[in-house]
Amino acid sequence: QVQLVESGGGLVQAGGSLRLSCAASGLTFSMYSMGWFRQAPGKEREFVAGISRSGDETNYPDSLKGRFTISRNNAKNTVYLQMNSLKPEDTAVYYCAADWAPVGDYVPRTASYAYENWGQGTQVTVSS
Repeated sequence: QVQLVESGGGLVQAGGSLRLSCAASGLTFSMYSMGWFRQAPGKEREFVAGISRSGDETNYPDSLKGRFTISRNNAKNTVYLQMNSLKPEDTAVYYCAADWAPVGDYVPRTASYAYENWGQGTQVTVSS
């Protein structure tokens, strides 16, 4: 049974940083591309970052480039999201997701329906 467990969320002041972690189990982690999404109250789930199986390719929406960094450690079955210069509009529940992609080139996937497995989410609140 695939499990994705996010951690590292919390309350932070604007301008601060947080590092989210997502620990995966029940899957061959290195065969999955991974992604982070977020969802604020009353809004649709939004793509935040994606990373290839090996970690050598990443993908971000233009609005978040330079502030957010995704990385992974395949030996630890963990994907991370480093968030810097946080703003109140970054407040949301953050989810990690896994996309089965055992072969081939990395295909950045920004749509939530492309990911088969999801964590339960971790709340990030940025105060002004």
